[in-house]
Amino acid sequence: PDYEIKIEFSEFTSVCPKTGLPDFGIIVIRYVPKERCLELKSLKMYMLAYRNLGIFYENAVNRILDDIVKVSKPVRAAVSGEFNPRGGIKSVVEAHYPRLKKGSK
Repeated sequence: PDYEIKIEFSEFTSVCPKTGLPDFGIIVIRYVPKERCLELKSLKMYMLAYRNLGIFYENAVNRILDDIVKVSKPVRAAVSGEFNPRGGIKSVVEAHYPRLKKGSK
């Protein structure tokens, strides 16, 4: 295909496994489909399942990417998570498929 799909989930929530406090952020999924596109209602339900899950957000971003690759088998995909600041520190986590080679960006 000659196009990229971008999906933004602006109300992502998970729970910090160390503190039990909620983590809030925006998840952006970008992918070039091969044969299958993600069905948005199912994707929404999948994302909502993280709401009560104790998971570090670095792991959440990588798990989301792995699951997207597993179900849609895209040409390429990227997931980024921009998480609300905690303690004055803002985090942005990105994961790519195919995985980036060491030393490249």
